Formats: sequence, structure tokens, C-alpha cells
Amino acid sequence: MKKIQILLLALTVGFSATFMSCSDEGGKEPEPEVPADFANNVIEGNITKNSVVKNNGKAYLLKGFTYVKPGFTLTIEPGVVIKGDLATKASLIIEPGAKIIAEGTVDKPIVFTSNQAKGSRKPGDWGGVILLGKAPVNKTPAIVEGENTTQFGGTDAADNSGILKYVRIEFAGIAFETDKEINGLTFGGVGSGTTIDYVQVSNSGDDAFEWFGGTVNAKHLIAYRTLDDDFDTDNGFSGNIQYGLILRDPLIADQAGDSNGFESDNDAAGTEATPKTSAKFANVSVFMGDGATIDAKYRSHFRIRRSSEISIYNTVSSGKWNTGGIELQDKVADNFLADKNKFQGLAVVHPTKPIVSGSTDKFNTAAYKNKFMTDVTTLLLADAYNKLGSKPGLLPKTGSPLLTGGVTLPSGFEQNSYIGAFNTTDWTDKWANFDPQNTDY
Repeated sequence: MKKIQILLLALTVGFSATFMSCSDEGGKEPEPEVPADFANNVIEGNITKNSVVKNNGKAYLLKGFTYVKPGFTLTIEPGVVIKGDLATKASLIIEPGAKIIAEGTVDKPIVFTSNQAKGSRKPGDWGGVILLGKAPVNKTPAIVEGENTTQFGGTDAADNSGILKYVRIEFAGIAFETDKEINGLTFGGVGSGTTIDYVQVSNSGDDAFEWFGGTVNAKHLIAYRTLDDDFDTDNGFSGNIQYGLILRDPLIADQAGDSNGFESDNDAAGTEATPKTSAKFANVSVFMGDGATIDAKYRSHFRIRRSSEISIYNTVSSGKWNTGGIELQDKVADNFLADKNKFQGLAVVHPTKPIVSGSTDKFNTAAYKNKFMTDVTTLLLADAYNKLGSKPGLLPKTGSPLLTGGVTLPSGFEQNSYIGAFNTTDWTDKWANFDPQNTDY
């Protein structure tokens, strides 16, 4: 009997030790696993495990609508290259309650790009990255454009959908239906617990970045050679965006509509639905690329309409968009007079109409430190500030009025006194790419 008791005690201790070693210590998530498809360098279907895309020296193929399901995390290691499949309109969708941890480094950015050969890549070669969350949106139900199935949004303003840092997204953006497109990077109800920093969207077939509601903040964004709009805000987006570079190709614009640097709506009907679209942008540089001609579908540097209440600070723009510089439409002109929108520390250069609409007197309020001009030379930008196809010149020259002309920024931003995305530091070094068409992946 004693021998049996000893044996039972030993088995109990062994089982307990095994159970403890396999349990979640302190509530931590289990270690990510590598699904079988990932081992073949293919990413597709529903991801229903905490999974990791390893940097094994080979590019991965993303196929079809691929979903990270609620409760699970997809981790992508630094230096990974993921190519979107053209035939299946590949798209990566992080559902509300799921997370993506795509944290590259300055030397090893994570790249989402086209699966087409070097030299033959085009905007819209694949769908794009869609990041969703449970933060407030002013539309019910809120459903992903283009995908037309997944709902997003909720009541958790601090929701966390993960990390995108040192990430490039190239040749994405498919129009599945008229006015229902997948952008390079789409945010839907993404909360402020999410980290977005050092992200470049290049050659998108629709918008580069579009925010549908949510509260997420972001820094160091690049929109390069976008077809439609670069920064598009809708449905109650209220985050803070600081340090952005927009560089357009004058020959490429949205033929189904028009192309703007900024486009902003409260909602599609221009209602007063809450929460209001009230995002704040600071330190953005908006430039038309070099070239003698411009596509007829270019409209304005900033097209703010449909009762949007966004604000823009310490931002420079230059280029001969066909309508002009800053354009306040619909109720936005009244919102501006009522201080619901603030436009301060702007340097807007357009050959004929720096101000398209909105109160000229209020724009020129001395304390706002705005500059509206028809000649860009006085800004002392770098010689190749709007160069396409290779790294542009980004740092203003010594003595540029951009280096000291800004206003004091609202709380929530890093404080600085300069206008535009750059002062004496080029934050695009190493990780960004201004010639993805000819890059070997």
C-alpha cells in the first residue's frame, strides 16, 4: 500500500510540474507558432493561432483575403518581405480584437510589395493592409470598403490593434467596386493603444492612408506617388498625426474622381454625426513631383469638406494642383469661423490660388503665422525637394523661414517651432525607398 501511495504522489508531482510549465505564466499569451503554410512561405486563409512570420531569407506570398481572427496575434519579424498575389487580390485584414506586431528596424524594415517582376509593378497589384479595432466610429454598421464584410468600431477609445513600425507598403490599393476600394493602409476604428510609426505607402492604387473613425495616433508617415488621396479622414477619426511626407507624381491621378493631398469628411453625407472627424495633423510636407505637366484630375492640396472638423498645424505645401491650395467646402468654412477647425503655421504655395475658399481674413490672422504665396523659391527648400525616382532632398536650406516659423502645437504633439516634416534631421534615412519599381525583392 505504501508503495502505491508513493507512486501516486510521484505521478501527481510530475503532472503538476508539467501542467505548470505549459500554463500561461502571469496571463501571458502563448508563444507564437509557425503554421504549416508559413513554413512554405505562403500566408493565406484564417489565422487562428498566435503566429510568427520568420525572417528566413525568402519572400513570402500573401494570397487572397487573409484574416487575423479575434484573440490572436500575427508577429512579423524585422526584414521580412511579403508579396501580394495579383491573381487573388491578396489583402491582409487584422480584425477587431486581433493584433499585428510588425516591428521592423531602420536597417531591416518590413516590406509588403507586389509579386510582379521588377520594372512591371503597378498600383493595385494587390489589395493592401487593413487594420481594424474597437474604437468609436460615427457610422453603424461600419463595414470595410471593398471587402464589404467585416465590421469594426466600438466604445474602446484605447483599443490596441498592435504595432506597425518601420514598415513599407508598395503597389497596393484595388478598386473592387466604384468608390469602394482597398487603400494602401486602411484604418477602421483603430484605438489609441496602437503604435503606428515610420510607415511608407508607395504607388497605392487608391488612397495611401485612410482613417475611418478611431483614435489612433501616428508619426513619420510617407505617401509616395499615390493615385487618389494621400491622407483621407472620415467617420469620426480623432487621432493626432505628426511628421508626414506627401510626394505626388504629376502624371498619376484618380481618373474616377479627383486627387488631393488631404481629403476629409465627417461622413459621406456631411451630417453632424458624432464623434466628429476632428483629427489634428502637424508637421506635414505636401509636394507635387517635378514635371512640366499635371494630370487634369488633380484638385487641391487640402480639400476639407462635409462638416469635417480636422485641424492642420505647421505644414508646408507646394504644387500646381488644378483647383488650388487650401479648399474649405460645405459647412467647413463656417466651422473654421467658429474655431472648430484650426489652420495655423501653414506655408501654402500655389501659382494662382493658395486660398481657394474659406475666410481670407481669418487665414491671415497674425497669430496664426500662415504664409500664402505664389512663388516657392522664398521657402529655400532643398534643390531636389520634389525629385521622383530616387531619394529627394528633404532638409530646408540654412535660413529657410520654415525652420523657425511655426506656431506652438496643441498638447499631444512633440513641441517644435518648424514648418513641414523636417528641420535638420532626415527621418527617412535607410528604411524608406523612393524607387520600389526597380528594387530586387
